[in-house]
Amino acid sequence: EVQLVESGGGLVQPGGSLRLSCAASGFTFEWWTMSWVRQAPGKELEWVASINSGGGALTDYKDSVKGRFTISRDNARNTLALEMNNLKPEDTAVYYCTRKGILPVSRGTQVTVSS
Repeated sequence: EVQLVESGGGLVQPGGSLRLSCAASGFTFEWWTMSWVRQAPGKELEWVASINSGGGALTDYKDSVKGRFTISRDNARNTLALEMNNLKPEDTAVYYCTRKGILPVSRGTQVTVSS
């Protein structure tokens, strides 16, 4: 059974930082391109960042998070991470980790950026 469990969300002030983690199991993690997506209240799901399969040398980001967010993976531990710096109120959302092309099936982790 595929499982993806996100953690690390919370309440942070604008300009603050958070590090999200995702623990993966039930599939061969290193074979998959992985992504972070998010859904803000009342809005559609949107893609945030991706990292390619294998060593993860290739990354891609939504324009609005470039230079602030960093996606990474640890294939030995089957984990995906998202380092988020200089957070803005518009980053408030539930964040999910997903396998590329597959809709989230996990609970996600809430990130709230507010003063």
